[in-house]
Amino acid sequence: MGSAMFSILLPIALALVMFGLGLTLTVGDFTRVLKYPKAAVVALVCQMIVLPALCVGLILLFGLDGALAVGMMLLVASPGGTSANLAEFLDGGTSLGLQPSKFVQVFAIVLIPVVLGMAVRGRFTGWAERMRKPVKIGSAVVLVLVIAAAIAQEFRTLVDNIGTLGPVALALSVLSLAIGYFVPRLFQVDRGQSIASAMEIGIHNATLAIAVAISVLGDKAMAVPAGIYGVLMFFPAGIAAFLLSRKPERAPV
Repeated sequence: MGSAMFSILLPIALALVMFGLGLTLTVGDFTRVLKYPKAAVVALVCQMIVLPALCVGLILLFGLDGALAVGMMLLVASPGGTSANLAEFLDGGTSLGLQPSKFVQVFAIVLIPVVLGMAVRGRFTGWAERMRKPVKIGSAVVLVLVIAAAIAQEFRTLVDNIGTLGPVALALSVLSLAIGYFVPRLFQVDRGQSIASAMEIGIHNATLAIAVAISVLGDKAMAVPAGIYGVLMFFPAGIAAFLLSRKPERAPV
């Protein structure tokens, strides 16, 4: 009963978080991409190609398989933004594929609430601005509750694999943040946009990965990597945010 209730409440909670995200977005946030196409393309290539390849390498390096390997791929395919590109991971002849009905579920959980939030912001801008801080706090609370619930659901799996999943999650977090910042800088994207890239593609949406694993794919074990990552990533992400927020010192004239 508890598991069934969790499977029902989880997508609702995620939809509310996505609605809150929509309240902070405008059409201008998307059209701005046209003004800075290089930054967008570099970040997209990192998200779609570089990070999944990195994750496969970590999976092979640490010897993950089965549901835990798929869970890592779900995590790396779940960016901090409003959409996720769910990769297919083949291991030992077992494939993970999204059927059309499951794609619709992901679409309904993620994109529709964001669009609704944007529509509400367009109609009630003042209210949306006042809700910005409460929404951030509420989203953080939901994130913590979802991660805690996911860990509780598969606590035995977590205990059995924490020695492997912990280092993998930390490595993914650190490397994602580094790639998100340094690859754009390598292509001469300005520092501000590179920082934005690091935060957007370097911090994966653990809540979304958990929701897809449990509510869409119906496998709680797949949610364990995202649950562990959701706890550990705050440390490297916090350090990265602190370091990147510091203004570079100007060379003496």
